Amino acid sequence: MEYLDLILFELAGRPVLLIDFVSSLLGLTCVFLAGRNSKYNFWVGYLYTAALFLLFWNKNLYANLLLQPVSLAINIMGHYRWTHPKSSERSSQDHKALRVSMLTGQERFLSVVGVLLVAFAWGWLLDTLFPADPHPYLDSVVTALILLAQLLSSLKKWDCWLVWLAVNVTQIILHLSVGNVFMPIVCALYLVNGLWSLISWIKLYRKNA
Repeated sequence: MEYLDLILFELAGRPVLLIDFVSSLLGLTCVFLAGRNSKYNFWVGYLYTAALFLLFWNKNLYANLLLQPVSLAINIMGHYRWTHPKSSERSSQDHKALRVSMLTGQERFLSVVGVLLVAFAWGWLLDTLFPADPHPYLDSVVTALILLAQLLSSLKKWDCWLVWLAVNVTQIILHLSVGNVFMPIVCALYLVNGLWSLISWIKLYRKNA
């Protein structure tokens, strides 16, 4: 897979590879469509998962690679839920679409507890199996938040954008800490989209759409 190492351009003296650029473009397209309440975000999501699989395989990041089947399963579930809502979950504007909803206070508390438990367990596993990882617990927090955000997105919960914002901020810190230049810019674009989507989805929620 030598073509994955193709350098497209350099940014601040650091090379940006083809696979980095393609996966970033697919990821941005996916969340942009999701923020616009488009079911087509899932089709892009399938391509995004495949691109991430290749990216992590190419860079020998097997801990992240192993999570891609989980992300794929969540994407498939979300695709089905968005397009096959129960009668009590249908959008007022499209009866074939799932409406936007919110987590209860109890569900939010359990989500935070779940993230902490998963982050601690995954961080310990990373630290044990991959001691070269400079930030195993920060990596695990990001991973747990991403999985939670994906799950909430698949259920069309408004709260998913709060989690995505936390993911974006954490990833910017993580990438800057290891000297990455390209990915913080990509994460900043995710952050802008997340803020826009947060507002867009609250409007949909109020319209029962």
